Amino acid sequence: MSVAADESAPRTHASSQQVPSPPAPQERPVSRLWHVTLSVSGPEAPLAEVRRGLEQLANDHPFLLTSRYAADHAEIRYWEEARDLHDAAAMALRLWGEHRASAKLPPWETVGLEVIDRDTYHQRVAEGYGPPPAAPVGVHPY
Repeated sequence: MSVAADESAPRTHASSQQVPSPPAPQERPVSRLWHVTLSVSGPEAPLAEVRRGLEQLANDHPFLLTSRYAADHAEIRYWEEARDLHDAAAMALRLWGEHRASAKLPPWETVGLEVIDRDTYHQRVAEGYGPPPAAPVGVHPY
C-alpha cells in the first residue's frame, strides 16, 4: 500500500482555499494632553524643605509647570499625557506618593485633584474663569 495521496480524493487548488487574513494590527489609543491640578496637605514642614522637594519633583517630572506651597499644603499644576481621563487621574493620584522618597517630599496626602482636557483648559482661560497660564513657571510660595 502506497503512502501517496489518495488519487480518488477531490483536488483543491490553493487559490480556491480560504486563507485566513492576518489579524488587523491593534490600533494604539491616541494619547491626549490633560491639565492636572493636584492639591496636597498635611502637617507643617519647614518651607525650605518643601521648596527643595518640589524643585526635585519638577526635575523628576518634566511636564511640571508650576507649584505653589506653604508650610502645610501645596498645589502642583502640570500637563500629563494619557489615553483618557481615567489614566491621567490615576497617574496624578500616584504622583506624590511615588516621588515622596526620591524628592524627599513631606508626608502629605492628596486632598484635591482636577483633570481637564486641553480644549477645556484653553476654553476656560479664554473665558477668563480658568486657571491662568502657568507663568511664571517654577516653584513659588503662596
